[in-house]
Amino acid sequence: MTAVAVGVSLQIFLLDVVQMEALYVSMILFVSRAWDAVTDPLVGYLVTRSRRTPIGKLLPWWVGGMDEGMDDWLVLSAPFVVFSYLLLWFEPRGFMSQPLSVLWFLSTSCLFQSLMTCYNVPYLSLNMFLGGDQRDRDSATAYRMSVEMGAMLLASALQGHVVSVYNTEKQQVCQQLEQETDPSSTSPPTASLQQTTSALVLGSLFFLCSLVVFFGVKEQQPGVCSDDRERPSYLTSLKMLMCHAPYRRLVLGFVFSALAVQASASVAVPVWQAVLLRVGKKTTLFIGLSLFVPAVTVVGCVPSNLPVFVTMCVMMGFSVATLFLLPWSMLPDVVDDFSVTNPSCRDLEPLFFSCYAFCSKLSGGLSVGVSTVTLQLVGYRAGACHHGDGVVTALVVLFAPVPVALLLVAMVFFCSYPIDERRLREQRTSVQ
Repeated sequence: MTAVAVGVSLQIFLLDVVQMEALYVSMILFVSRAWDAVTDPLVGYLVTRSRRTPIGKLLPWWVGGMDEGMDDWLVLSAPFVVFSYLLLWFEPRGFMSQPLSVLWFLSTSCLFQSLMTCYNVPYLSLNMFLGGDQRDRDSATAYRMSVEMGAMLLASALQGHVVSVYNTEKQQVCQQLEQETDPSSTSPPTASLQQTTSALVLGSLFFLCSLVVFFGVKEQQPGVCSDDRERPSYLTSLKMLMCHAPYRRLVLGFVFSALAVQASASVAVPVWQAVLLRVGKKTTLFIGLSLFVPAVTVVGCVPSNLPVFVTMCVMMGFSVATLFLLPWSMLPDVVDDFSVTNPSCRDLEPLFFSCYAFCSKLSGGLSVGVSTVTLQLVGYRAGACHHGDGVVTALVVLFAPVPVALLLVAMVFFCSYPIDERRLREQRTSVQ
């Protein structure tokens, strides 16, 4: 939920409420995403080196984890995630110059992303420690993504309401300033308060959900003791992951898909879960992603037709649902394949998931940074009541042709992904 709120509203908040220049906004968004991406593999490695406690190896990272190489290093991720998220929407305009304001938002954004990583990496890796076989893991992934889609839908609705109220107030202010000589810089008076209220609501929901997972999920003990397993260094572990062909191709396919796309998905995830059980994961992924190309093309060519827009958005939602479900469902298969290929090297599951999240966040940071710089180059002005045709054209190009091209590149990588249903059966035979 918090990630959706940041993705939907932070750029608008910095541009139109704080009225920061687009170049500075682009720098903040890109640097914070890049920092978040860099911390993912590092946190993943620290999680792999953590000692197992009576409540598990991953769950303590949410309320108080300890790394075996640092006796007093504590992580209290969930409460501090909420606190840093609230700081992210605090506007220090009244007592800070613009350079200090830029530094403030850059620091709080990096702090939020770092703490969120300490929460998110163990959460994603937990899929490998719930017990059961490969089908059980796929089912757990489908349930998790369905709930996440519902949470994202709730966050999108809440942030959409905030943006809607902001736009209404801004139109009223612009109408009052139409006769002024310089009406191009204006911000509704209650916009900052609305964002703060929304942050309080989403932060409370986030903390409540983290408590539900912590007290409601039991981490399973691995079947084989890991004391005699090989524990490679951080750089060696990264090299082994990147040299594993199925993981590399899955990550590259996901990166280009995430670059292409960032209500209907919450309904589509169970549908795609049923489809993949019949035709396999790779085929389902191609079917789902193929729906995105005609949908985004039609929206770009027919932007003012509401029925067409709604229909195409539903189709895009179904397509995006495959991106949320299938790669995360395929990742445990890659981990199993790596374990079969490298039987002496285990306990790297958190590193797999963290490096995967690294690529996802890096691609998201690139997309946000490039789009914001593009708006700066075509003459976007923060707080302006009206924008030129160049801004509109840039938005259309960023919405349709660029994502379609990136998605086609992603499908090329997915086409070379080597793990099919036959190989999965061989994996299960090898494990047994």
